[in-house]
Amino acid sequence: MATPTISRAAWRLTTDGLVERPYALDWELLMQLGEKCGRVVESVHECYGSPLKPPNEAVRRVGNVTWIGVPLHVLLSLAGPLSDAAAYVWADGLDSGSFGGVDAERYQKDLPLSKALSDDVLVAWRMNGEELSVERGGPVRLVVPGWFGTNSVKWLCRLSVQAARATGPFTTKFYNEVVPGKEADGTMRPVWAVEVNSIICSPAPAEVIEDGDVEIWGWCWCCGDADEIAGVKVVLDGGTQMVNAAVAQGQGPSWQRWSTLLRLGAGEHEVYARASTAHGDVQPLGNRRNEVHRVRFHIG
Repeated sequence: MATPTISRAAWRLTTDGLVERPYALDWELLMQLGEKCGRVVESVHECYGSPLKPPNEAVRRVGNVTWIGVPLHVLLSLAGPLSDAAAYVWADGLDSGSFGGVDAERYQKDLPLSKALSDDVLVAWRMNGEELSVERGGPVRLVVPGWFGTNSVKWLCRLSVQAARATGPFTTKFYNEVVPGKEADGTMRPVWAVEVNSIICSPAPAEVIEDGDVEIWGWCWCCGDADEIAGVKVVLDGGTQMVNAAVAQGQGPSWQRWSTLLRLGAGEHEVYARASTAHGDVQPLGNRRNEVHRVRFHIG
């Protein structure tokens, strides 16, 4: 898919579909809305990985991002009462071209209406204090905290309220995965909410540490939709030592820092962290994109 380039002066966002008052919004009007009802949302932003071959091993492309934008529900409200049949919001980006051997006029995704009406879902124009660059989806993109980055449509140009899911390739052919535990019958689900996950930031892979007093720390996160991190277990050397890490208080859809301080003997060590949620979801030990992160390091 080709990266589009569009100026703020030329940019427009159309809202249509099962609404009473379809309309188009320009940059100036969006900024006026931002002054009245703009929001700052800090959230974890995680890449799903390949939509051509859904990942069955770790994909560690993740960060915590501060966004500024207008809640999507504000823009939908300007279109008047939604039809009783409304169930999804389709979101189109300006990028087009061929992907995975399939031609697409637009990159198009969809959100269930219940998610689209969340206060945290934004039509955003700033990221980490800076205006959105073209590479990051500027001038305006959709932001869906707690869901994989593929749902946060870049170069946003259209919102359409519909009764059913979008039928384009990025909802039907790409970005679907087998439901865990349903491998035998191949039951699929859309790539929407992020799964419980964690990473180790220190020690670094192959790091040599002089002192045996080691702080092991990293980040953990989950989708945040009616769920939260319950704990992180730190496991050393195949289970010879297991401790519960201290986990910082969660704030909305942001990631949380976890840490523990251990006294370790000289030699090679391997550590992994395993996060769990209040609903009982636990990081798998292997063969999934959110499998535990393992790090080998050396003492002495």
